[in-house]
Amino acid sequence: MSFTQLDYHWFQLINQYGSTLPILNPIMRLLASYAEYVFYIGIVIYWFTRHDDKRRMVAESLLSACVAVSFSGLLAHFFYRDRPFVTHHVIQLISHPANASFPSDHAIGAFVIATSIWIHRRKDGKLWLVLAAGIAFSRIWTGVHYPSDVIAGAVIGIAAAVLINQLFKRSSLALKWLTNFIYWYEAVESRIWRRNEAPQSSVNK
Repeated sequence: MSFTQLDYHWFQLINQYGSTLPILNPIMRLLASYAEYVFYIGIVIYWFTRHDDKRRMVAESLLSACVAVSFSGLLAHFFYRDRPFVTHHVIQLISHPANASFPSDHAIGAFVIATSIWIHRRKDGKLWLVLAAGIAFSRIWTGVHYPSDVIAGAVIGIAAAVLINQLFKRSSLALKWLTNFIYWYEAVESRIWRRNEAPQSSVNK
């Protein structure tokens, strides 16, 4: 059995649950279509708690996401793959354009943010990783991605988060640019929205 056949075989095993376990379909639709917004809301909340460590975490996650999505675009261009519903009869539970299937941008976005949070906040990160896995799985269940699409997306997202974190750990110049960015942002923010306590500088003076 070739890799393509194996991938489709696993897709069928998961996708058929849409028929055999229809009671779970509303949950899968919710995860596949809307759960990504939970990550966006979470990032905004972490940022506006106005803690320096959380702001660094958010900045790393957004930069990691940019790197991961850019890499995804290159892969989709050079290794174009049709969606499952284009080439096969599937149980499709959500509407989706017939664009590139590989890799899954939903899996990339979920895992890159979840991994960035896990690196900085292990307890929180575990919950975010569970949600990311749920999103990835739901994309197969609802018929819009193959297993290899979401696995590749997860790997890309995790790798980007780890690499960007290591960049700031190992490069004092990169860390200086990041802390300066946060510091100057907070200088502008403090004129609009003052903290109750004295602002915590992101840069050692």
